[in-house]
Amino acid sequence: MGSAPEEFLRLLRDSARQGTFVKLTLGRYGGSDGTLRNLYVRPVMLHAGPHWSFIWRHATRDITKNHSPAEGLAQIARLIGNDFGTANLFTTTQDAQLEFPPTGQAWIKVTAHETAAPPSDKHDRQKERSIAARVPWLQGLGVTASNGMVREGMAAKFRQINRFVELLTPLLQEAPLPVDRPIEVADMGCGKGYLTFAAWQHLHEIAKTPAHIRGVELRPELVELCNGIARTGDCSGLEFTAGTIADTALDPLDVLIALHACDTATDDAIARGITARAALIVVAPCCHKEISPQLTAPAVLAPALRQGIFHERQAEFVTDALRTLLLEWAGYDTRAFEFISTEHTAKNLMIAAVRRATADDQEAAAECVRAFARFYGVHSQQLARRLDFSLA
Repeated sequence: MGSAPEEFLRLLRDSARQGTFVKLTLGRYGGSDGTLRNLYVRPVMLHAGPHWSFIWRHATRDITKNHSPAEGLAQIARLIGNDFGTANLFTTTQDAQLEFPPTGQAWIKVTAHETAAPPSDKHDRQKERSIAARVPWLQGLGVTASNGMVREGMAAKFRQINRFVELLTPLLQEAPLPVDRPIEVADMGCGKGYLTFAAWQHLHEIAKTPAHIRGVELRPELVELCNGIARTGDCSGLEFTAGTIADTALDPLDVLIALHACDTATDDAIARGITARAALIVVAPCCHKEISPQLTAPAVLAPALRQGIFHERQAEFVTDALRTLLLEWAGYDTRAFEFISTEHTAKNLMIAAVRRATADDQEAAAECVRAFARFYGVHSQQLARRLDFSLA
């Protein structure tokens, strides 16, 4: 390894030791994985102590793995100049750019910040967030205290809120949303409204996009609570109404969100979005009870699926795969990816669907759905019923 990579690794090692390390990005991937795009690394504080979070960005999903700082440094040393052709280090005092040209020697450029922040001796320093901790509705919902600090036990919820906004931002940019009127957003089964408020904050205060956002929740006491917080926080364009996913009027509708709707309630939400021709549908399924008793193991899988945990996970896979295939049949481009780390919840899958501008071969897509259902012995599924789609 030449002097430039050695200097880069020294800067990374020093920033980690001094507590000034903010993040690291590796780009220009040249390895054998055809879907991998970039690698992002940042320091995190876990129960086990300081770690580095590696986020492997693929074309349709992100994979997150945590390593000790020593393991992380060793892995980065192996990756730079081999799998990745560029590396950028960001610290509170300086930034470093490492390049491996196709021809010639590697070079490094170090830029000091004009106004450098003082080094921190804490690994769990305050991170940059899409949603600042001091917004009034976070205090109203009990996420933060009056001093703007995240309350004990609410750090995971605060991270979830910001992760949601991080994922929603590019999806909104990709979706064919109207430009001649405010966009209509519905958060179905919104519960206490954490992510409904987050969507409002992003659209109104960050993206500066005219929007009317409605949270729909069955429990009237939560509706009353959220409407009171919205009024107190002057959240113009945000309202909460009492109702069910299946029965609430949604006309017009541009963006449908349904996170952790239980079992077939997720199917009801997807069906409402498709029927309304929503430009963007975002769901995070929870519970997968309907398919499990129907699941007939193909011969090669039968011995393994006799284990209850494997049967349960297979039922989750089949349910959510059918949902994505039905969305494709209905004219949407879909992707499934990790919402938040499994260290917070096992129910961490998110399905996002963006309506296509042009129709694809619907009959071929229909046969794909039916072939998949036949393979697993599935003869009935809520989303298919709601769309009048025959699995036979």
